[in-house]
Amino acid sequence: MAYRVAINGYGRIGQSVLRAIYEGGYRDQLEVVAINELSDIETVTYLTRYDTTHGRFPLPVEHNGTELLINGDAIRVLNQPDAAAMPWDEMDVDLVLECSGTFSDRKTAQQHLDSGARKLLFSQPAGVDVDATIIYGFNQQLLASDQSIVAAGSCSTNCIVPVLDLLHRELGIISGVTTTIHSAMNDQPVIDSYHQTDLRLTRSAMHSIIPVNTGLNKGIDRLLPDLAGRFESLHVRVPTINVSLLDISLNVTQTTSATQVNQILRTAAEGPLKGLLGYTEEPHASVDFNRDSRSGVVDGTQTRVSGDNLIKLMCWFDNEWGFANRMLDVAQNWLNCKHN
Repeated sequence: MAYRVAINGYGRIGQSVLRAIYEGGYRDQLEVVAINELSDIETVTYLTRYDTTHGRFPLPVEHNGTELLINGDAIRVLNQPDAAAMPWDEMDVDLVLECSGTFSDRKTAQQHLDSGARKLLFSQPAGVDVDATIIYGFNQQLLASDQSIVAAGSCSTNCIVPVLDLLHRELGIISGVTTTIHSAMNDQPVIDSYHQTDLRLTRSAMHSIIPVNTGLNKGIDRLLPDLAGRFESLHVRVPTINVSLLDISLNVTQTTSATQVNQILRTAAEGPLKGLLGYTEEPHASVDFNRDSRSGVVDGTQTRVSGDNLIKLMCWFDNEWGFANRMLDVAQNWLNCKHN
C-alpha cells in the first residue's frame, strides 16, 4: 500500500517531484493525493502536461475542475494560502513535500502537522531546529521514524557533500572555495524589472551572468562539521534554463595528482555511490545532463592539481531532476523507517 503524499507549492521542484514519482519508479510507494498551489487548475494542468525543460508528460493529464487526473489517479488541487487551514487530516496525509520555497522554519512547518500531516520534508535548506538535514548517499542513516520535520538540503549540497566527504577522508581538506554556476531561476525577470530588492536580481536573466548570494558554505559547515569554517562560496546565475555546475577548489594535506583524485571519485561512482554520483571523461556540455537523475557527475577531463596540494574539480548536476529524485529517495526511506 502506497503512502499518501501532498505537494505544497507547484513550481519547478514541485512539478519535477510529481513527474519523478511517475517516471522514476516511486509511484508504487508514494501516491500524490493533493497539490496545493495558488494558481488555477487549468494552469496547473497545462504546466503538468507540457514542460519546456523536461518535455511532455508521458501519461495522460486532464482535470475535472477540482482534481488533476493522471493516468486514472485523481489528485485534489487546493488553493490554500494558510498552512494552518490545510485539510491534511481529512485526507489522511502521511507526508507533505514542502516545495513552495516560501518558508524554511519549523514553526510554519508545524502548522502542516497540526493540520493533520504526519511528516513534512523541505525541498530546501531549513532552520537548524529541524529534526535532520539529509543528503541521500551521505547521511540517510540518520532518518528515524519518530522524526516529523526533515530537510533534503539543496541541489548544490546534494552534489558537493558526497564529493567533499570522499576527498576529505582520502586526502584531508584544509580549506576550499566553491563557485556554483547555476541556471536561471524564477526569482529573476526575463527583462530588467522591479522584481527583487537585490538589485542584481532586477536584471534580465537571459542577458547576463549575475552574481547572487549563497549559503552553500553554511550548509557544508552543518553537514560536515569537521570542515566547519574552512569554506567560502560564490554563486552566479547564467542564461540557461536547467543544469548547473559546481567549480570546486580544495587545498589538501596529502600530496596528490589529478589521476589520484579522479580514481577516488571514479571508484565511488562505480561502487558505493553508483546511481548517486557519476564520473565521466567524455567532452560534455551542460545540456547533456538534462534529466540526469544523479546528484552530481564529476567531469574528470577538468580535474587539475597545482603544486601537488591544490585541487580544482568540476561537477555537473541537473538542479531540478537530480534534486527531485534525491528528495523522493529521502521521502521513501524515511516513510519506510521501522518504528522505534
